[in-house]
Amino acid sequence: MRPFRKHGRRSSAGRTGPRWRDALLPSMVLVAVLLSSCDVFEEPQIEDRWTRLDFDAASVTPGQVVPAGGTFPVSVRAAITYRSIVTGFVIAEVRASGTVTADQVTLHPDAPRELMAANIDSLLANSVSVGRATRAITGWDHLIQHIDLSFTGAAPVDTSGAAPAGLFLVCYLGSGEEIELQNGQDSLIVTPFPSAQYEILPVGIEMSVGP
Repeated sequence: MRPFRKHGRRSSAGRTGPRWRDALLPSMVLVAVLLSSCDVFEEPQIEDRWTRLDFDAASVTPGQVVPAGGTFPVSVRAAITYRSIVTGFVIAEVRASGTVTADQVTLHPDAPRELMAANIDSLLANSVSVGRATRAITGWDHLIQHIDLSFTGAAPVDTSGAAPAGLFLVCYLGSGEEIELQNGQDSLIVTPFPSAQYEILPVGIEMSVGP
């Protein structure tokens, strides 16, 4: 048996141990950097994940007063930012409601988008159209489409002369079915796309009705 030599050749463990640790250090630093920055790569906001509509321009301004019983011209330039394949119609429409007021909903181009989408879904179910324009559309992820729409809106009054409780300009997407009226003219029956189901963010503006 050879005697243990205190000052002899290093063992293989002695040679490779420090080098193994030196090689591991850069990897450990890289993992630490990735872990420390993981909060930077958060999931995009819903405004960047859902197809959204915006007003590039509109002849109607938030809070604009329109005369009861009168009509007014409406023109909008809508921008659609697609996040998936969508085929249907874009609708710009003035809606009048006898139950929904401007204080009960949040419709403004700068409003929180998910909240406004839910408010528009509810408004469309509790109001009637008093003027609209439509355009057939097809889009796919990352496409941005600009569309000009013009029509005449109205602020109707009932038989007693009372104005609607709320008047709104909305722009949304939906499906459409063309039908022929008795007078021979064509009409389009529009069914709005539910916002959450189709991941679409419509946009709207609140107006008010004056004397």
